[in-house]
Parts: sequence; C-alpha cells; structure tokens
Amino acid sequence: MPILTAALLLVLQTDSGAAPAAQSFARSLTQGSSALTDLLSNIGPIAIAVLGLLLIASLYSWTVILGKMSLFSRATKESRNFIRAFRKATRLQEIASITGDYNYSPLAQVFEDVYETYKRQTGGSGPPRNLNTLERSAQTAASTAITSLERRMTWLATIASASPFVGLFGTVMGVVDAFHGLGTEGAATLRAVAPGISEALITTAAGLFVAVPAVVAYNQFSARIRVFASAVDDFSRELLNSLEEIPVRAPAPRPPEPAPSPTQEPPFPREAQRGLYK
Repeated sequence: MPILTAALLLVLQTDSGAAPAAQSFARSLTQGSSALTDLLSNIGPIAIAVLGLLLIASLYSWTVILGKMSLFSRATKESRNFIRAFRKATRLQEIASITGDYNYSPLAQVFEDVYETYKRQTGGSGPPRNLNTLERSAQTAASTAITSLERRMTWLATIASASPFVGLFGTVMGVVDAFHGLGTEGAATLRAVAPGISEALITTAAGLFVAVPAVVAYNQFSARIRVFASAVDDFSRELLNSLEEIPVRAPAPRPPEPAPSPTQEPPFPREAQRGLYK
C-alpha cells in the first residue's frame, strides 16, 4: 500500500496545479493505510482465529464457485452438441460411438447406461423386450448424473449460513474485550473501548464478506441444476420413445416343403395308424 500511494503521488505531482490536491489525497491514503495496519496489529488472538477461519472458508468457497462455473459451462455446451448429434443420427450405434466425446454431459451419461441395458436385452438390434427395465435404468442414470452436478453444493450452503455466525462470535468477543477495557481503565474513554469495538466490526464485516458470495453462488447453481434435471428428464423420455419405435424385423421366409414323390404313399391319418379304419 505505501508503494502504491507513492506511485500515485508521483503521477499526480506531474501537474503542478494539482500538487496541493495530490498531496492531500496521498496523505489521506497514507493515513487510511496506517490506520488499517494499526487496527489489524492490535486485534486479539480470538479475532485472529476467527479471521483465519473465515479466510479458509472464503478460499474454499471460491474454489467451489469457480469449479462449478467451469463444470456447468462445459456441461451445457456438450449437452447442446450431444442432443443435436442424437437427433441427426439414424442408428443407435452412431451415438454410442461418440458418447466418449461428451464426458461432462449428463445426457450422454443417461444414453450410455440405457444403451448398455438395451444391448443386454436385444444384443444391439431390434425392439426392446422390456421397456420398464429401460425406464428404470434411465431414472437411475439421471439421478447419478444430477448427484454428480450437486457435489460440494452442501459446502456452499454451510459456508453461506455459518459465516455470519462465526463473524458474530468475533463480534461478541470484541464487545467483551471492550467491556474488559472499561473495567481495566476505570473510566469510559475511547481508548479503553476502541480495540474491542474494532475487533467486533472487523469480524462482522469479514463474516458478511464470506457469506454473501456463497449465498449468491448457491442460489444460482441450484437454479442451473434444476434446468439440467429438467433437460435430463426430457431426454430420457425422448430416448425411450425412440427405442419403442424401433420396428420389428420381419421373420426370415421359411423354405418351401418338398413335394412328396409319386412312389411315396400319403401318410395315413392318426386314426388309421391306430387301426380304427382297418
């Protein structure tokens, strides 16, 4: 901060007319920086522990937020491309051969599991023998895909709800320190209560700073997951309808029976073989 202040002062001093304003602005920045440094250097061990815990929670929440943003972006893009390829294909084998290119798409995961069940039933061709089995397989695959997207979302909710209370704990301890300072000094002076009040304000602000991004990210990601769940359900019904519409292959024509030779006698009825017509 002092280096930044000096650089800003040097830039502003290039204009001689702005020298007084530049000096005043730089002086205010320097005083603010020194005040913040003094404030952080005078806080107690409990406030330091609270701030350290909130720092760890903030770093982890931002790791989850950035990871989920990248995951949802890739899943959306690959799902859009996969459904386009699925509707253009004429055979299931064509789609099965490219599912490996859409590892982040929940639609591709559903198709892969349903197609494996379909191959076990029919060997890869012909109409499915049991559509209920395929429907259960699609439901299981959809649940697994959505659960994978929801991974670590509970941590965001926990950080969003617990961070204000952690900051509140630091606030309470800061007020306790302020009253302790009053008892030590024996008089209600600003110097007696300032350290405790400063700790309370810092921890309160830190708790809000950690909680607000986590709340916003959790709500946004929950909405995106609901969109994915709806898309997976729609694709599962479309896939099952496509499997149900597979035509039954016509049976192979039976070879014609050989005509009886002229010397061969026609077979007798079963009753004649029993001797009823003898």
